Amino acid sequence: MTDMSKAIEFEGTTVEAAIKHAAKTLRVSRETLNIKVVCEEQRGLFGMEGAKLAKIKVSIKTKKA
Repeated sequence: MTDMSKAIEFEGTTVEAAIKHAAKTLRVSRETLNIKVVCEEQRGLFGMEGAKLAKIKVSIKTKKA
């Protein structure tokens, strides 16, 4: 089971952008992150970006002994 109690929230124009931002900020690879999508991005009028940002929660996977 993952421990999301110590999770940090990140936002981005897309879920993928938010994941990349989280990995860069935490200085870890994507594979070492537990990722939970809180909400996906929503397009604005005529499909324009940025009506609502994607939001994720991430925590770093723990190694089992």
